Formats: sequence, C-alpha cells, structure tokens
Amino acid sequence: MKKILIIFAHPAFQKSVINKTLIDAVKNMEGVTVNDLYETYPDFFIDIEKEQRLLLENDVIIWHHPFYWYNAPALFKEWMDLVLQHGFAYGTTGRALEGKWVMSAISTGGQQEVYSKTGSNRYTVNEFLAPFNRSVTLCRMVYLPPFVTYGSHTISAEKLTQQADAYREILTLLRDDKINPQELNDLEYMNNLIAKHA
Repeated sequence: MKKILIIFAHPAFQKSVINKTLIDAVKNMEGVTVNDLYETYPDFFIDIEKEQRLLLENDVIIWHHPFYWYNAPALFKEWMDLVLQHGFAYGTTGRALEGKWVMSAISTGGQQEVYSKTGSNRYTVNEFLAPFNRSVTLCRMVYLPPFVTYGSHTISAEKLTQQADAYREILTLLRDDKINPQELNDLEYMNNLIAKHA
C-alpha cells in the first residue's frame, strides 16, 4: 500500500465549498495524510525539515489547491521555494524524492470550455500547469495528470458529490497501487481514469 500526502493550500478554507467537500471525502482514508499549510503556517514560517520528512515518509504527493490567478496560492509557492531545496529535491546530489508520484488537484472558477485554445483563457489547464510539471520532473519525480474540478461558482450539489467520490476513488487506486503508469500516458486529466477502471 502506498502512503499519500496531500499538501493542501487554501487561504480562505472557511469560505470554501468545493475544496472542503473534496478534503472531507478523503481526510479519514487509511494511508492518507492531509497537511493543511494555511492552518499549520498562518505566519508563513514553514518548518522546512518537518515538511521534508513528510515528503520522505510518503510515496504519492497531492498538490491540492484552488487555481488562483492561473497558479497556486502564495503559501504553496513559498512551500515549493523553501522545501524543494537544491541538494534535497534536485541537483546532482538532490535525489531524495526520486520516483515519488505527484498529482495536482485543483479547482477553477471557470468551466472546462474556457480552458482551451478557443476558450476565453486561451490555454488548457495542463498548459497553465507546465511549471508544476517541470518542477516535478526536475526533482526526478513522476508527474501524473491533474484532477480538476471546474466551475466552482456554478457547480451543482450533485456534480460536486460526484467529484468528491471520484477524488476518493482515484486516491484509493493510487494508495492500493492499482494504477499502471502506462495507462496514464494518454490521459489529459486524472478525472478520466475512473471510466477506465469502471
């Protein structure tokens, strides 16, 4: 069984509907640890050694956050800058995270159709996530397709429940080592994995 660490970053969690529902669906799963950055570090003073230990203790890392300004909230970026240090996560001797799997789990305000070459945002979510992809690759980790929840302002209760169930199912498959990396090669989003395992 793989151990999963969710690095969760939401600066206004008390107002969240989407991310609260998703986190509630997985926080009590066996083998899953939720590391809430804004709760742990309200002053932005990150305990680098503690965070590095958490990474070392887990096999699958989930970067879970709302998609703010086509990016991650500030504390998550601070976490990346400080925790993924040269000599630890990357560089000639930085091989501590080699082989670990990383998946982004994000929520967007816009619907899926606006994240396309013909949509108002002009780029896909995967194109916006290119810096995360490259960071994972630099650290010799395995970058998985992202899990995306679109339309946070208009999503129905039924659709949100479906998303939470899908998120839990994906984490279960990852935890129980039931995903072959080759089957992810043609997946744009991890959301589509459920249909393949149905």
